[in-house]
Amino acid sequence: MLLGNFCKGEYNRVLGSGDWGLGKSFSIPNPQFSNPESMANRSRKLTPKASKSNQLRAGAMKRVVKKPQKKLKRGSWLSSILAIAILLSSASLIMAFAWISVLFIFNPDEVSWLNKILPAWAQVPLGKHERPQTIKQIQLDLSKKNQIFGETLPLHQDVKTSFLLPVFQQRANCQSDCEELVELRVYERSEELEFKSQSENYYYLATQLPVTGPDESFVISSLLDGTSEPQDISIPLPLTEVQRFEGKTPSSGVWFDLRGKRQQGTGSIRYGYVVYYNPERTNLLQMLSWTSPNGQLPKWQQVTGDGTKELVVDQTVGLEPHLQVYQVKPLKLFLKPIQLEAITLKSSTFKDTGYQNALSIARSGLWTPAFEWLKFIKKQRKGVLPEAAQAQMDLIRLHSQLTKTQAQKIWASPSQEVLADLIDGRWEKALQVFEASPHNAQEIATLLKADKKRLWNRTVAALQVNPNKREVQAWFALILAVQRGEGHANSWLKAQPKITKENLDYIQGLLARLNGEGTKSQISSTHPSQIVGTVQPITQVTNTEWLQPNSPADLKLTDNQFWYQVEVSAFNDGKRWLNFPFENFNPPKTDAAKFLWKILGITSDPEIQIVVWLPNGEQQITIAAIKAVQLQGKVLRLLAAGPKIPDNQNDALQPKPLALTNAALEWVQPSPITLRELHQQNPQGVKIMLSSLWQSLQQSGEVPSGAIPSFEQMQEKLGDWPVQVIDLTNNAQPEIILTISPEAIASLNQPTPEIQRKNTEQGRDRTIIFSDGNKIIYTDFTGNYLQRLSAIAKLSGVQSLALLVENAHNYSLRRWSEKNQRFE
Repeated sequence: MLLGNFCKGEYNRVLGSGDWGLGKSFSIPNPQFSNPESMANRSRKLTPKASKSNQLRAGAMKRVVKKPQKKLKRGSWLSSILAIAILLSSASLIMAFAWISVLFIFNPDEVSWLNKILPAWAQVPLGKHERPQTIKQIQLDLSKKNQIFGETLPLHQDVKTSFLLPVFQQRANCQSDCEELVELRVYERSEELEFKSQSENYYYLATQLPVTGPDESFVISSLLDGTSEPQDISIPLPLTEVQRFEGKTPSSGVWFDLRGKRQQGTGSIRYGYVVYYNPERTNLLQMLSWTSPNGQLPKWQQVTGDGTKELVVDQTVGLEPHLQVYQVKPLKLFLKPIQLEAITLKSSTFKDTGYQNALSIARSGLWTPAFEWLKFIKKQRKGVLPEAAQAQMDLIRLHSQLTKTQAQKIWASPSQEVLADLIDGRWEKALQVFEASPHNAQEIATLLKADKKRLWNRTVAALQVNPNKREVQAWFALILAVQRGEGHANSWLKAQPKITKENLDYIQGLLARLNGEGTKSQISSTHPSQIVGTVQPITQVTNTEWLQPNSPADLKLTDNQFWYQVEVSAFNDGKRWLNFPFENFNPPKTDAAKFLWKILGITSDPEIQIVVWLPNGEQQITIAAIKAVQLQGKVLRLLAAGPKIPDNQNDALQPKPLALTNAALEWVQPSPITLRELHQQNPQGVKIMLSSLWQSLQQSGEVPSGAIPSFEQMQEKLGDWPVQVIDLTNNAQPEIILTISPEAIASLNQPTPEIQRKNTEQGRDRTIIFSDGNKIIYTDFTGNYLQRLSAIAKLSGVQSLALLVENAHNYSLRRWSEKNQRFE
């Protein structure tokens, strides 16, 4: 309206000025005039003195502008502008709300900023179902639920981007491993500006997986031998650890091992789940439940040779190999695109009679004969087998490698040696051990009687493939005789259609050995005695308690002689070393004394040395003569007579008297070097070793607990300690032997009175042995202060070195076990 009044005033001012020029008269037309004609009439009324030229112009306008204009109300054009502005603003708002709606539907996280201005009842629910949290907030939430924040594991190289969180809970009435895994969570870092600009990282809960441990019945099922019925025990066992499988693994995701441990006798069973994180679907999948009676953990390794690793679960029990091998196979499921599929020995689509026979004997446990047969078949087919058949062959090869290694070892007892040979299908070699001595035959008979189908099944399978093989027939008859009677064995032998008289006589001769009959012992009576034991002086001897070759025993001393009782720790029977306790050691009922004298080598070499350590550390050796032997239960003793030995029975700081024959041991004494010199040769290894050493000393209470000193501090204190470097595990890599004196322990720090008392009481050197991987594989720093490494020795006929260890009551020889990774 103001603009309209202003225009009208200007118009009147121009007309009143007398300047009627066209440029000014019509520069701003008044909206009151509806057409040019009315405008001209008005001009004539107001200006009677208008010139002729002006009239002519007005006429021209009439002719040019003929159409009438619509009448405009005052201020209507401004209203139009405002309406358009409002319309445009409304359209913008509608578009904005539409876009927010689209984001809310497809990605609610993008509109999380609205929550800052919206009241609590109108908050936008986010796509992750909850607001992201910091690590501290997650920990606080878990603690409110009485749950424990575990150690995070990375899903990618940068753990700050995303991670797996194990959630634990405290078990009630628990003594050890009390934190039980109850859930797995995956967290991803928030990328929204609202949280990305914060000083702390915020994480969304991307997915979670509740966890309950496997049933006890499943865990112990691997211990069953196939003849026992499974126990229905539905008690879930706890999972206490979560580890990521490192190294190259199949598929693009991440594999995790959830595991627990259950004590079983002197060992432990490991069990758990294999879980896969699929980054494409952001979910966790439980792929496999596993159990291992020997405590081995699952591992990815190349088995089939197709470029992709397989998951191997070791379920070996004793000498019986059992490996489960799983391949990663695709699935046409959106949420589960892969699965773990076991390689089995079920009949293959590969229809070849020889191949099917090989699978049959492999299923019975004859891995090596089956593998040799399959190699022959593959060679016939020019090295090409179907994919499934090749996978089965690789599984058999893996088992064959284990049984071959076992059969090639030197075993302490004949029964173990025969068992290893039969498992590997070495029928003839096993018979040689059986025929070696009456003692061997009796011990092996005990083994066959206790067999629960595993050897029986092997012989049955071998006979189905080759029913006329003499050695297999012999073992079948021996098992039949000890389990069902010799009559059954003879009946079966005579029923064989193609058995020759020579073979029949041979096998019946083997059966006679089961009763202690047959040929005489083939153990040499002239092999030198190789005996190690502990010596104790005795004053009284009862003749009836001891055995001599010439019965009855007539045990008398000559002048200046004394009686000594030797408790045997180990001896060599002419073929192998046998160790205490002497189980299944059954001499023949007749001539037991003569048998023991021969097997001990005393017939040709009755002398034995008695080694005594004097207070000044020197050794005094006394020669005694073995007079008699005694076998009570699993304990073998010798009775020796000789000169008086120094009495150190009450001196706890000195080793016990040691008895050994001249040919028993060859002492090994590596030249020592200092730790500082060893550090120059292997700096990284010494750093790791010193850290492990200090932890061991803390655990045994030799030094106070607390922070481990720096390497420079430890090197300053320990650098001059002597070490010996020698291969003890027979792997061509040297181990490190560190012998520590009480004075060296005392010099490490200012010990507490309790530690000083211990060092005074246990004033003898102690030893720690580190493997070539810098792990402790032997230590005297245990709760048992009566264990001491006395010496390193080489045994005759044995490739690896042995440790002579003094225990609470006797000595023992320990050799490295490749299978169990320890000295035994």
